[in-house]
Amino acid sequence: MDRGSGNICPVKLLAFDTSTHWLSVACGSGATWAERAEAAGQAHSQRLLPLIDEVLAECGWRLADLDAIAFGAGPGSFTGVRIACSVAQGLALGADLPLLPVCTLEVLAQAAWRDQHEAHIFACLDARMREVYVAAYCRDGESWTTAAAPAVLPPDAVRLPDDGDPWFGAGDGFAVYPQLASRLRLRVHDARIVPDARCVAELALPRVAAGEAVDAAQALPIYVRHRIALTAAERASGARL
Repeated sequence: MDRGSGNICPVKLLAFDTSTHWLSVACGSGATWAERAEAAGQAHSQRLLPLIDEVLAECGWRLADLDAIAFGAGPGSFTGVRIACSVAQGLALGADLPLLPVCTLEVLAQAAWRDQHEAHIFACLDARMREVYVAAYCRDGESWTTAAAPAVLPPDAVRLPDDGDPWFGAGDGFAVYPQLASRLRLRVHDARIVPDARCVAELALPRVAAGEAVDAAQALPIYVRHRIALTAAERASGARL
C-alpha cells in the first residue's frame, strides 16, 4: 500500500473467522503470519479478542499500525457470523480502519487449494435445519471465479455445476450428510477442511491493496438464508438454525 513515499508497502492485515465451531485469527503482511486457531464451540465471543491481542503482540503491532481488517462474513453460524462482523466493526471504528468481508465458502475453496492443491472446489457447510450452504469455485491464476453462487439448499436439491469439471468437495456439510458426496459423484472430498483466518487474509490482501476495503458501516454479513430466527414453537421443540 502506498504510504505517500512513492513505494508500494506490504499491507498489514488482521483477519479472523468465527463462522463455524472453529475459531481462527491471523495477522501479517503476506510473507509470514502470526496465527491462532482452536475449536471454540460456543465460546467465540469469549476467545476472539484474546486471540487477536496475541497475534498483534506476536507481530509487534497495534491496531493503529494495520491497514485493514478482514473477516469471514458468512454464510455460516448466525451467531458466529454476527460476532465476527460486530467485532470487526467495533475494532475498525475505534482505529479508523477499513474492512474487507470475505465469503466463508470462498475461504473453504482457498483452504482446499492451499492444503490439497485443488483448483475446482465445491464448498459445502452444514446450515442446520436440514440444509447446507454451497458454492463452487474455479482457480483462475491467483484468484477464484465463481462457478455457482452461494446458496442454501436441502441436501437432496444440491447439484454440481454442469461444466464437466471434476470437483473436489470441501467442508463439514459432507460429514453431516455423508451420502451427499457419493450422490454428487465427487472425485474426492474432505469434510475436515474448515474456514481459517489465514485463508481469509490471503483472499483479502490483494483486494485491500486494490482499494476494495469498505467503511465499517458497509461491511455486512453474508447470510444467504433469508430466515435467520426460529419461532417460539420451534425453539420449544428443540429446532436449531
